[in-house]
Amino acid sequence: MKNIRIMIFALLAALLFASAAAYAQPAPLRPDQLDQLVGKIALYPDPLLAQVLTASTYPDQIPEAAAWADGHRYLHGNELAGAISDDHLNWDPSVLALLPFPSVLDMMNRDMRWTRQLGDAVLTQRPEVMDAVQRMRRRAYDYGYLRSGAYIRVGVYPGYVEILPVDPAYIYVPVYDPVVVFSRPVGRVVVSAAISFGPAVWIGPALAGFGWAYAGFNWPSHVLVIDRQPWDRVWDNRLTYVHPYERPWHPTEPRVERHELSRRMEAKGRAPR
Repeated sequence: MKNIRIMIFALLAALLFASAAAYAQPAPLRPDQLDQLVGKIALYPDPLLAQVLTASTYPDQIPEAAAWADGHRYLHGNELAGAISDDHLNWDPSVLALLPFPSVLDMMNRDMRWTRQLGDAVLTQRPEVMDAVQRMRRRAYDYGYLRSGAYIRVGVYPGYVEILPVDPAYIYVPVYDPVVVFSRPVGRVVVSAAISFGPAVWIGPALAGFGWAYAGFNWPSHVLVIDRQPWDRVWDNRLTYVHPYERPWHPTEPRVERHELSRRMEAKGRAPR
């Protein structure tokens, strides 16, 4: 009996240790590690970057959200918002905010180690993460790659570089190679061709409830803003924090799947029941 008790206590101790390790705050990253971490998203327009940073702190929701977004990429704007409501999707609004961007969610899902590391850094080193974004933006600007154009407006101010969509209702995801745009041009590199853009993503009024009414940063103060309110989720309150969205999203009915079924049935020439 004594040996059994010892084994039970040992097992409980091991479980407690494993639980503590799982919830232990990760070690801080060095500036050069943060630079590398944010490189592939640093040139995203501020509203999209803000949503990516917050969504990364919910890594367990990313794979399912990426699959849903891929299966519903034929929906846009208000139709997409209607599908989110009809399907009773219960992910965090910051994750729902990325459903109009299947390519972004796919990128996050394909490299979950990166997504988790980014989310941990956002929760534990947010000012340092924002500083890293600024270092990378400044580098791309100084080397001539980052400039205003048809899709983005680049503002250079004392201490920070701001990237905003030309039209707030339409966001274009930039496509670039971090190895190229954060390095000094050499040889016959065409600087103006180093950053391209994906198709326009319309952020309709119905999507405003997922933080798109205003998402961005107060760069000098290291404040991340979602739905016009500072986003205050950090490591210590990550399990309890509820962001004060103007229109809180709390679906109470079980999740269902309607729209993907509708598209498949339409392809077969018959309506779903």
